[in-house]
Amino acid sequence: MNQVWLHGFPVPGRCAATAAQAERLGFDGLLLADSQNLVGDVFAELGVLAHATGRLGLGTGVVNPLTRHPAVIAAAIASLQIESGGRAVLGIGRGDSSLAQIGLAPPTTARLRDLVSQIRGFLHGETVTVDGRASRIGWLTGDTVPPVPVELAATGPATIAVAAVAADRVMLTVGADPARVAWGIETARRARTEAGLDPAALHAGAYVNVGCHPDLAVARSMVRGSASIFARFAAMSTPAGQPLGRADAAVIGQVGRHYDEARHGLSDAAQTHSLTDEFVDRFAVAGPAARCAARLRALFDLGLDRIVVVPGSRDTGQELLSYGNELFAREVLPELRAG
Repeated sequence: MNQVWLHGFPVPGRCAATAAQAERLGFDGLLLADSQNLVGDVFAELGVLAHATGRLGLGTGVVNPLTRHPAVIAAAIASLQIESGGRAVLGIGRGDSSLAQIGLAPPTTARLRDLVSQIRGFLHGETVTVDGRASRIGWLTGDTVPPVPVELAATGPATIAVAAVAADRVMLTVGADPARVAWGIETARRARTEAGLDPAALHAGAYVNVGCHPDLAVARSMVRGSASIFARFAAMSTPAGQPLGRADAAVIGQVGRHYDEARHGLSDAAQTHSLTDEFVDRFAVAGPAARCAARLRALFDLGLDRIVVVPGSRDTGQELLSYGNELFAREVLPELRAG
């Protein structure tokens, strides 16, 4: 069955209500972002949610592998796995605002692959060598808890290839244009074939900016800030071979040049002024419920098995966000689950 998860931010004091709503509305899971200078601690908040929910999948969306040692990440997510009764997933990425806010550069593709492999090794109870030192998490064995699935968020072809081979699931962050999503899936399948792995066994999902509202202008405003984040990801990735029209390439280039990290993910940040309505309509999913359902159904039909709905920008009002989630659950989720 197609899975639909929700994305949110670990805001202390508010996460439990967000998770309770997500579970009540029928979402399959909730992922929380990791950005220590902008929001609360992701693992602390996920620990709260483990006992505030009963069936909802829980995880990071996404944690970076530099501000925490691979063993620390593995121990944290394995603890969540136990506390939640096996509902945890670990979403990893290169690191964006969490690293930029403290002046750290993201890892190279080769380093990222090593870090993912190290984390997976710790989660599987293996002895892992990090920076020349071998260690294992002694309390973590196969009998203790099933290994947490590791998902790697990816935009460019090199990172998509790493995710397809080294992680349990590739999570595309390429926007909502079907041509780009299809390209990402094909890139992942090709990487598995080249590595001698079965391309048909690929697990592929995508983060998608979704503004569900009967007023198209309001819907666009809900996702303008979050869409600028994904546009920046595109600006940072290798463009070779990616399906990207001239107009969208120009917008992405402008976002990359003018990105204000201090106003990361905010709807009125300088970078959002570069996003035309036409770009938002292609790069995100915005509008009435029927329009959102048709767009997301088309993405599932390409071969995705999970979509993580990013329902608003970091400064989207809580009332508007709640309304959009309620409308999505009532009128979009049933359409995506049908058939």
